[in-house]
Amino acid sequence: MKKIIMACAIGSIAFLAIPSQAQINVNFNVGSQPLWGPVGYDRADNYYLPDVETYYNVPTRKYTYLNDGKWVTTSTLPARYSNYNLYNGYKAVVNTPQPYLHFNEDRVKYVKYKGYNGKQPVIRNSNDSKYFVIKGHPKHPHGGPPGQVKKMHEDKNNEGHGNGEDHGNGKGHGNGKGHDKD
Repeated sequence: MKKIIMACAIGSIAFLAIPSQAQINVNFNVGSQPLWGPVGYDRADNYYLPDVETYYNVPTRKYTYLNDGKWVTTSTLPARYSNYNLYNGYKAVVNTPQPYLHFNEDRVKYVKYKGYNGKQPVIRNSNDSKYFVIKGHPKHPHGGPPGQVKKMHEDKNNEGHGNGEDHGNGKGHGNGKGHDKD
């Protein structure tokens, strides 16, 4: 009898494990996209920036570009692009690993967007609530990672002082109360 109960218990555990393997996994990274990123995407692994022929990796926050015929990955754009405005340039979302391996195709495909100069809406200027960090929301208690999406959704009677803003360290100092406008 114990063997039958044990077999039923093991069978039940195995049966319960099967549905969890069949679940669909949907990945969103809206909160990790930079404020200069294009709107309209729930997921963006990489951007191709045609004006500077450079790739930006969203998860690592690093740029990859050609330098003397070799691909280089750094946390900043090279000095030759110091005047480039990330908010104005076109960003093509490229969700492939090592997108620079397709550089020749991307270069041809996106050349028409060189000199786009601010015609592409960016997250910083979006009113879409999916880009807002909701004050007091358990998933975003500190306003998001530094340098990333930090738009705050607030009521109109609140000036927003002391609302848990990120001060560059991701710690979100403040009391979450704000100050009334009266």
